[in-house]
Amino acid sequence: MTQVVEVTKAAAIHVREMMRHNEEEGSFLRVAVNGGGCSGLTYGMGFETEKSPDDLLLEQHGLQILVSSEDAGVLEGTQVDYKESLMGGGFTINNPNAIASCGCGTSFRTAKKEGTPADC
Repeated sequence: MTQVVEVTKAAAIHVREMMRHNEEEGSFLRVAVNGGGCSGLTYGMGFETEKSPDDLLLEQHGLQILVSSEDAGVLEGTQVDYKESLMGGGFTINNPNAIASCGCGTSFRTAKKEGTPADC
């Protein structure tokens, strides 16, 4: 089975820096799918202190990552990376399940799940 979500080393380093800066050390990184956006679904990432019974727990590069079992099918094979450029840095998400995305780059849909589009 493919890893549900792969967090690259560069992304893990940046997440750990954010955890230290925000005093969130020891927290889990949640990677999620939410309804909304132009195409119907959006990605979410944040810190949580507790694991829910339906969460999958992944460990990569010193991070503990949570993905709900409901989101796992939509996120399977997804890579979260962090890239630096002359304009600054940011997380990039490459989801092989996305069949359409919005011009804003934050909204998508899959063949299995369309979500509920909202205005961008």
